[in-house]
Amino acid sequence: MAVGAPRVTDPDDEERRDGRGPLPARPAVRAAVAALAALPLALLAAAGALGWYVRPSADEWCFLPLVRDHGVAGIVERFYATDNGRLANGLLVGLYAKFPVAGHQAYAAVSAAVMLGLLWALTALLLRRAGLRAPRGTALLTAAVATALFLLATPNTYKTFYWPAASVSHTLAPVLAAGAALPLLAARSRRGRAAALVTALVAGVFLGTLSEEASVVALVVLGAVVVLAPWVLAERVRRFVRVWALTGAAGVAAGTLLLVTSPGSRNRRERYDAESVSMLAPDSLVTSLELFARVLATVLTTWTYAGAVAAGALLGLLARRGPDAGPAGPPPCRPLRLLALGALAFLVSGYLCTVITYPVFGTRVLTTERTWNDYLLLYVLLLTAAGALAGRAVRRAGRPARARCGVAAVCAAVCAATVAGLAVPLYGLGGDMRARAERWDAQDRFLRERAASGARTAPYTPNSVSRMLEPFGAGGRNRWPADCVADYYRLDRVTDGRAAP
Repeated sequence: MAVGAPRVTDPDDEERRDGRGPLPARPAVRAAVAALAALPLALLAAAGALGWYVRPSADEWCFLPLVRDHGVAGIVERFYATDNGRLANGLLVGLYAKFPVAGHQAYAAVSAAVMLGLLWALTALLLRRAGLRAPRGTALLTAAVATALFLLATPNTYKTFYWPAASVSHTLAPVLAAGAALPLLAARSRRGRAAALVTALVAGVFLGTLSEEASVVALVVLGAVVVLAPWVLAERVRRFVRVWALTGAAGVAAGTLLLVTSPGSRNRRERYDAESVSMLAPDSLVTSLELFARVLATVLTTWTYAGAVAAGALLGLLARRGPDAGPAGPPPCRPLRLLALGALAFLVSGYLCTVITYPVFGTRVLTTERTWNDYLLLYVLLLTAAGALAGRAVRRAGRPARARCGVAAVCAAVCAATVAGLAVPLYGLGGDMRARAERWDAQDRFLRERAASGARTAPYTPNSVSRMLEPFGAGGRNRWPADCVADYYRLDRVTDGRAAP
């Protein structure tokens, strides 16, 4: 090395001449990252604001009077003893149903903020664990794009995001499961590792009583970590990560056992078993595979998911070794093998989720998009990780700065196009939601006035959005949940408002 030349310890680092670590990101880079991050953040803010137009429908007609009359404990008891056995699910439903319409209106904004915060923290901790530092706002940009895609890229955003009853089971649940890894990534002491184990156990039990499908995904991922740890993880972290994964899996198994042995789960199985075949029957397994393949075809041809790769690539391009990272050493994991493990877990868990939902929904699994989200979060995270690895490869290859800027510009353009691609259908959905809210509010006033005047029956006109169930569906043949609507307004009965007098 020539005398006076800058000391370089990593081919992707541009270090200060005095050896005090990498140069800080240029102001122009920080400004560009902030401007780009504003796009998905604005989209998420707009999506949350549209929650103002959410009104109760489907199952929630039955949840609201139950919580009104018996409180959150009442719906938790009802879920466990009668409906489905999902204790944690009943708790979350009770928390938003405690504030009838207002709870529905606030749910989208609150849940989006929680999911964004967890994914942001996950991204930041992964960077720290890798000894990398990125310009301020880069981790937020990556998390915001991933959150927007997870919430808004599915074919039926209303059912996966705005319908609280479905979101707590299939959209919020997998993000909470991912959030359970935060203490593991942050642990640096014996006390931190103990906290990570306790969190894994408690979160596992909670998840097991929240969502069967999300539990399947968690068990597949954790099981793969335990079995394939020698192939993926460095020896210095392998033992504790295995113990953590086993603890989390034990928690999920305990929660699932609590669920499946509950009276509510037994009642649910009896309701559906009379009309369906076993999920383990050969025909069911083959049909489930065919249906999952068709779901995959839809997901893999949804171009907006390319935004996750682009956001990850930007993160990889901009990240550099931190000044306190120390000399470069062997990484805690083998990234490409970890990515391959994740892809395998995605395929296996997605198929198993289809297997356990097929007896309930039949071929409607293809149109019950909310159940896809249990494994689609893993898909979005895998795409982001793949992009990050590609970005790091470009940076470490020693490409000229102009070439790296060109790649970054393309990634930024893809991110912006993704946001635009998600915004267009969201705008249309917002119009539909607003129109429904106006009709719902007018009918709500009418029914309350009828009940206040002493009437015992009143007409109800179905008011649906995004294929949501309403009373008197199927041309008036299906009354469900008309009795719950009557209970909500303290009436004896509601009749089909479209019927001739």
